[in-house]
Parts: sequence; C-alpha cells; structure tokens
Amino acid sequence: MADVLLKVRGLKVAYGGIQAVKGVSFEVREGELVSLIGANGAGKTTTLKAITGIQPVADGDIEYCGRSIRGQGAWDLVRQGLVMVPEGRGTFTRMTIVENLQMGAFVRDDAAGIAEDIERVFALFPRLKERAQQLAGTMSGGEQQMLAMGRGLMARPRVLLLDEPSMGLSPIMVDKIFEVVDDIHRRGTTVLLVEQNASRALGLADRGYVMDSGEVTMDGAARELLADPRVRAAYLGE
Repeated sequence: MADVLLKVRGLKVAYGGIQAVKGVSFEVREGELVSLIGANGAGKTTTLKAITGIQPVADGDIEYCGRSIRGQGAWDLVRQGLVMVPEGRGTFTRMTIVENLQMGAFVRDDAAGIAEDIERVFALFPRLKERAQQLAGTMSGGEQQMLAMGRGLMARPRVLLLDEPSMGLSPIMVDKIFEVVDDIHRRGTTVLLVEQNASRALGLADRGYVMDSGEVTMDGAARELLADPRVRAAYLGE
C-alpha cells in the first residue's frame, strides 16, 4: 500500500467564536486523487487553508510525509512540495502570464528547470503560450484559472491542493480544467481536490470524503460514493 503523504487528525478551526471545522480527519496516500466534496459553507476551503498554513489551527494535527506541520508557514510548506491553488484564482493581475508562472517558482533557483517547466505548462494550456506577455488581469476567468493551476505546478508540488477549480467557469472550460486535473494526476502528482461539482470530482477521484457543517460525514471509494443514494440526493440533485 502506498505511503500516507497527508494526514489530518481531529482538525478544528474557528473564526472568533464560530467553529468552522469540527474535528475533521482524513488522509491522502501517495499517487492518489482524493476529492473533498460538500455544499457551500461545509468547511472545505477552511480545511485547505489550515493544511497549508494560511489559517490558524485551534486543535488537532496535520502530518505531511510523516511529520507534523501544524504552525508552519505557507512559504515553508511550498518548499516542501505542499502547494495550493486557491479558490478565486488569486493571479497577480498586473503581471504578465510568464511573470505569474515565474512567481510560482519563487522557491526554486534552477533557471534552466524553471524555463523547461514554463514550457510544460504551455503544453498543458496552449492558450497561455499564445498570450504569454498579456497581463493576467485582462484575461477571462477560465484563462486565469489555467494560469493559477500552471503557477501551482511551477513549484513542482508533491501534493497539489485544488480549491474549487471549476467554480464560475463555462461548461467547455470546466471540461478543460477537469481534463488537466486528470492529466496532472496521471503524471504522478498526488492531488487533493475540493469541489462543489461532486459528480465530476468523484468521477476522477480514487477516494472521496463528504463534508457537512464542518464535519466529515461520509467517506469511501469514489465510485461507491458516486453511487450512494444519499450523495446523489444531496449533491447531484437526484
């Protein structure tokens, strides 16, 4: 069985007096694509922010590669290969596409490797290559999502956390984003995917966890969750 790369145990996160995440536990093994699904406000994004050092943890622990990373800064975790593509893209709007990709590699000092990886991103997203010198802020939402994902890949992640990559995109762009997520996973990157589009997320995943009101309420093989009547009723509109 593959090694556990990411293990969350009893995670609690609070905003003031409001407990947003209430003792969540799950794990991601090397080479897996794991989906975390749930409705708006379920605590999915907060969980990712806690894992990546952006949001303080009230209780519980987070282990990465067998060691606790609770309290470490996001910049340290990126250096260790734990990288998040945030909800809302977060591109540097006054920088060009190339400059945004270079920012994704800020923890690296191998100029030749960085140049090669920019070309790899352009191979995944040809539209970015066509507009390499365009300012990110002038691009469409779908193009900015491509750029955000490409920027995340520039850090050469061992585990890539994707927060709602399909949110607000056209159906054609959603297809493209999920195609690339699948490709990234098949090339060997371990992926933790947070998505409201439960059908598409579970369709790609090896395993899944369902969050509701800050808690994990179900987990299992993705195909089993996809067939579960409770999941279909709550998240697939059936």
